[in-house]
Amino acid sequence: MARVVAVSGSRRDGSYTRLALRHALDAAEDAGADTELIHLGDVDLPLYHPSIDEQGESEELKRVVREADGVLLGSPVYHGSYSSTFRNFHDYCGFDEYEDTVVGLLATAGGGSYGSTLDHMRSTVRGVHGWVIPHQVGIRGASREFDDDGSVVDPKLDDRIRKLGRVVAERAGTCLMPAASD
Repeated sequence: MARVVAVSGSRRDGSYTRLALRHALDAAEDAGADTELIHLGDVDLPLYHPSIDEQGESEELKRVVREADGVLLGSPVYHGSYSSTFRNFHDYCGFDEYEDTVVGLLATAGGGSYGSTLDHMRSTVRGVHGWVIPHQVGIRGASREFDDDGSVVDPKLDDRIRKLGRVVAERAGTCLMPAASD
């Protein structure tokens, strides 16, 4: 069974990023994956310091990502890029965590622009050898896209979010590893 972990790069209790990732994880579960959600607002993760190996819950969080077959990364849009919370978490992670891991990306915007956030996330994940899938989700005006009960208002958006989770679950642990040499 594939293991899919989602990381919400938001600190807000009512995070639309976390909510959208939960919908993606539901689809991953429906596809047969074992799932876990990490909401960075709920963990102890001090500002990354390159000279200090272990801080707060960093070792446990890295272990969870390292052991995952697939990772869903989500961030709210902050000043045309990802949040500092996402960046801080991502600074702790490297090749050991993402090498040959299937990664799906999601960004939520208060307004209408999320493209550069997804681009920045993609390039940093590829920089540590994560396998970013082509399907990604950007949500404009995120506060208008969810009902009070947390359901997605637009069925087409709900389909895109669910597809993200499903594709990551289906691709996780598949033939991404290089063939063994003779």
